[in-house]
Amino acid sequence: MSGRRSQLLLYLAVTLTVIITGPEAFAQVSEQTNAQSSEAPNAAAGAKLAHATMCERVDNLMPTRAGLVFSVSAGQVCCFTSFDPVPQPSLVYHRWFHRDQLSTQTRLRIYPPKWATYSVIQLRETDKGPWRVEVTDQNGRVFQVLRFSIVD
Repeated sequence: MSGRRSQLLLYLAVTLTVIITGPEAFAQVSEQTNAQSSEAPNAAAGAKLAHATMCERVDNLMPTRAGLVFSVSAGQVCCFTSFDPVPQPSLVYHRWFHRDQLSTQTRLRIYPPKWATYSVIQLRETDKGPWRVEVTDQNGRVFQVLRFSIVD
């Protein structure tokens, strides 16, 4: 019932605005709104990265054993990120680079009002050396770069 009431109030407000200011003013506002929505193809632009870390595990959406150096014997490494605020559903990417070569890219969805997510790679002997993860939006804008190393 309150949703229907809200729609009715919005309709009345728009109608009164058109009556008081004239239809030309309403058309200008409508054109500006349409232009703004078409100019904003990147939904993640309003999202803010609140926290990012590399860790060995993620338990109950909490990073565990965070660090900068990980042993290959750990078996995996996780990139944990949390966003606050998230204005609207969006896509972000974790782009994993080993020795400056793109190894993998994980597409992750984030949702309002705030969201935590992570990606994981399984470690092999050949993965030793320097790594970085670029946390980006869907247009490639970099939120943060996380650097770490894999050792014996």
